[in-house]
Amino acid sequence: MASTNYQPREVLAHVVDVSPINHDVYRVALQLPRRDEVGFHAGQYLSVNLPDAEPCYFSIASSPAAELIELQIQACPDGGAARRVIDALLSGEDVPVVLPHGKACLTAPPQKPLLLVAAGTGFAQMKSLVEYLRDQPFDQPVKLFWGVRKHEDMYLRSLAEQWHEQWPPLTFTPVVKDDADNDWEGHHEPLVRAVLASGVDWQKVEVHASGSPTMVYTLMDALLEQGMPEQAFFSDVLEYAPRY
Repeated sequence: MASTNYQPREVLAHVVDVSPINHDVYRVALQLPRRDEVGFHAGQYLSVNLPDAEPCYFSIASSPAAELIELQIQACPDGGAARRVIDALLSGEDVPVVLPHGKACLTAPPQKPLLLVAAGTGFAQMKSLVEYLRDQPFDQPVKLFWGVRKHEDMYLRSLAEQWHEQWPPLTFTPVVKDDADNDWEGHHEPLVRAVLASGVDWQKVEVHASGSPTMVYTLMDALLEQGMPEQAFFSDVLEYAPRY
């Protein structure tokens, strides 16, 4: 994991915007007080700490240089912690957040090819990484894979395609498993197969993965079998859901 030098701190965030970007994902824009004093690395996350509720953790989708903090929150209409967070944000009241969290981030541009693998709203973390790297003197190849269950779940596909067309280092591969009988939490073979077929030299790559523990460990095990060094694999899952 990367070494980070920002200590988590709690601030009251002002809600600038909450907008649906598909049937169950909202794009959130937050303004932090004294933004220039609150730092984070690309790929880190924050917690929303509502009163009388457990903290809810969300990847920061914006670059560390951005003025506003962007979140991409999946919230089902029938309740749950994320739904409560969205309802609180929609009220317009300031919300307490703690940031930054996480070691699976970039403290500097990597000196090797980069493989980014996201499932669902794991795309938020990849957006932060890409937007950070686009502002750096960085020319290593970047391969971005985004796996979803249905086409409509790929809520910012046009943005990823724009990166593919306008930023030469990046190639984008969408992976859709459109099967009504598919249990997406337990079946990530299409995404893993697409990654394995990418032609990457697994001895010379840095991998960042964001998604459920099932997806992340399935991918990691497959890449380790292909010869990827374990220290080249980065995911927050390794920290919050360790296997051993």
